[in-house]
Formats: sequence, C-alpha cells, structure tokens
Amino acid sequence: MVAGEASGDLLAGLLLLGMRRRWPALQSGGIGGPNMVHQGFEAWWPHHKLSVHGFGWELVRRYREIIGIRSQLLKRLGEKRPDIFIGVDAPDFNLDLERNLRGQGIKTVHFVCPSVWAWRPERLEKIRASVDHVLCIFPFEPELLARHGIAATYVGHPLANVIPIEPDRAAARAALGLGAHDKVVALLPGSRQSEISHLALRFFRAAALIRRAQPAIKFIVPAVPGLKSQIEAIAQKAGLQGDLQILNGQSHIALAACDVTLIASGTATLEAALYKRPMVIAYHMGWLSWQIMQRKKLQPWVGLPNILCQDFVVPELLQDAATPEALAREVLAWIDAKDFAPAKIQALQQKFTTLHRTLQRDTATLATDAIQKVLQG
Repeated sequence: MVAGEASGDLLAGLLLLGMRRRWPALQSGGIGGPNMVHQGFEAWWPHHKLSVHGFGWELVRRYREIIGIRSQLLKRLGEKRPDIFIGVDAPDFNLDLERNLRGQGIKTVHFVCPSVWAWRPERLEKIRASVDHVLCIFPFEPELLARHGIAATYVGHPLANVIPIEPDRAAARAALGLGAHDKVVALLPGSRQSEISHLALRFFRAAALIRRAQPAIKFIVPAVPGLKSQIEAIAQKAGLQGDLQILNGQSHIALAACDVTLIASGTATLEAALYKRPMVIAYHMGWLSWQIMQRKKLQPWVGLPNILCQDFVVPELLQDAATPEALAREVLAWIDAKDFAPAKIQALQQKFTTLHRTLQRDTATLATDAIQKVLQG
C-alpha cells in the first residue's frame, strides 16, 4: 500500500482495519503513516516523504527524491510479488506505480477515485491503464468510471462511519477545557508544511482581526505532529502566541468543539461537513500552480462540501481573495448568524446531515468484497 499524506493515512488505516478483520494473517507494507502502522503496517518510508503542495518550485525541488523512492519501491515490490497493491489517493505518485506493477502481473486497486469530475479529466485514460479496480468514496463516481471502461465500486466514505451523525460538542469542549457558552473558532491551515507556509499567517492575521471585533472568541489550532513548532513560530510572528490553543493533532475534537472553522481546502473540509460545522474554505499556492489548476478546473467549486452539494453552501476564498480581512469578515458572518440568523446555520446543518447519511456504508465489507473479487479474477 502507498498513502502519500495525512488524509490518505487516515483512510488507509480504516481500510486496513477492515482487511485485518477479514484476513487476520494479512501482511502489509509500503509507504504510510501512524494510522496504518497502528494496524500492523510496515512503513518502509513515512507518508510525508510524498507530500508535495502544488506544481511549482517545491515539486521541482523534491522531484528527484520522490522519483527515487518510487523506483526503489517498484524494485522491492517486483521482488516481493505481493498478492495485491492498493494505492490510496496520491494519484500523481500511485497511478504510474500501479501501471508498472500491473504490467508485471500484480493486481492493483486504487482507493479514492481521482477527482476527474472536478479537474484533470485526462487522468481517465491513465486510470484505465493502471488499475484493476477503483474503490470510490462518492456515490456518483462508479457510473462515471464505467462509461470509460473502468471497474469500480462505491464503498462509502470511511469517515462517515467514524464521525457520529450528532457530534458531542459538550464532551469535545470539556476535553479542551472550553466552556459550554464560549465562542470557538477552529483554525486548520493544512496538514502539509507547504500549506502551513502559504496559509497559517493569513489565518492567524485573520484571527487577530476577529479577536479585535469580538475579544471573547477563543481559537484552537490542531497541529499535525511534526509541524507544531512551525505553527508556533508563525503564531508568534502574527503576535498571537498567547491567544491560540495549539493542539497536538486532535483535529476531530477541534471540529466537534468549534462553532466555526476557517479551513484549508482538502479532505478536512469534508470532515468539517460531517461534524456539521459552518466553515470558511481558503487556499493559496504558488502562482504557477494556481495558473495550472485554473486551466484544468471543471467545476466552479473547489471545496468538497460545495462540490458534493453542487452549490456554494459555504464561502470559498482562494488565492488573492484569501486576504486576512476577507477571511475574518466571512468567519464573523457565521458567528453573527449563530446569534441573529440561527435558521441559516440550521439549514446548513441539515444539508450536511443529508450528505453524511449518503456517505454512510459498510465500507469495510464492500471494500474487502471488491478486493476479494480482484484477487480471484
């Protein structure tokens, strides 16, 4: 298995849990993170080695290292001849690897359909050449893939079974030492070092403006292990080092506890939707990466909650629009809605509850059934 970032590690850990229940003698190895290791996975390389933000200088700088890892991994897998290879998301890395392995007669499964419905539809041909089966986390994806001759199964989203339909806000607040009546904003500037570099200062400067408007608001920041010191340094630069509660991980507790989240576009926005939280989605990247993304985008939305609801149910502030002033204004609008327009928040929560139920499936059984068919095929 290969998972290339924190969100992939989380999904892969949940998949491995189901696989171990079905096949107790399962042996697994490759590239992964702590959630996978917890399920007995042997991480030959840590997942953060593959974590790259955008298409610009960082990709150029890391290209040789990443290609070297893929070459070594391909050689090792060719020698070990696993029964099956499962690439978890990370399509830029995994699809080429899967195509090579499939050419050697090794069965390949890709978990999480690349977002060909949102951007880069040219990937469909690569998917068809690279994988025996795709495990899809959104219900509309298998039909789209079938039209292009790609076998796929909708397995639901594993997080929809982990996150309760009605999150326990009181317990989450108690765990973080927050009061029942506190106004709480969760700041999630991303899980990659490069995302932190692009977004954390913007988020913290927005927090300073929010604090100026409403001094009683409390801020919590779940920090990915290993990036806490970077986040603390940026908080100090923003003059907020004493005003933020910076957590070691605990993003789910932070989302359960908060009233609103200011959040980087990505898987975390879906997690926020499953926690039924109002949010402001933001993103910023290098100029070249932004230009490439704009040309390849197929839909007007970037955030997963908006894509899945097919509407701007929450605001998106991207690139030059993601100024501290604009971010603060949109967060304060949700805070004000809690007091003066609760029906707006209730309507959003109802949309997210409907979405949550749509994504709930017996993922472990559906995924392992599909994997079994690939193994027998």
